[in-house]
Amino acid sequence: MSEQRLIRYDTADTQAGGQKRPFAKAVRAGDYVHISGQVPTVDGEVVVGGIAEQTEQVMANIKEVLALASCGMEDIVKVNCWLEDARDFSSFNAVFAKHFGAHPPARSTVESRLMVDAKVEIDVLAWKPL
Repeated sequence: MSEQRLIRYDTADTQAGGQKRPFAKAVRAGDYVHISGQVPTVDGEVVVGGIAEQTEQVMANIKEVLALASCGMEDIVKVNCWLEDARDFSSFNAVFAKHFGAHPPARSTVESRLMVDAKVEIDVLAWKPL
């Protein structure tokens, strides 16, 4: 039996104003890598733009965090998505499909108010054996 390990990858980036956020960017639990919810920020600031631009930034942030655990988009098995406005669903799907191609992961998407002034937040679960 292989040894199960818990590995935390970096703490979340500071918010605008320098406030620290009290959670890890990602945690590996055995062969699974849990990526914390990613919002469309660069250096703690929400990027300007509509749902397409913000979703692109979220995907870039996800790729960056996955790399900390030597994972890629192809390792993602489940995605949870929160949209500020359900009317953005079609445009969001277009960007999402571009990043996952013919083999998308399982996914849940809901409409919800978000904790920051953003249009989208996504967290993912990846599977990559150690």
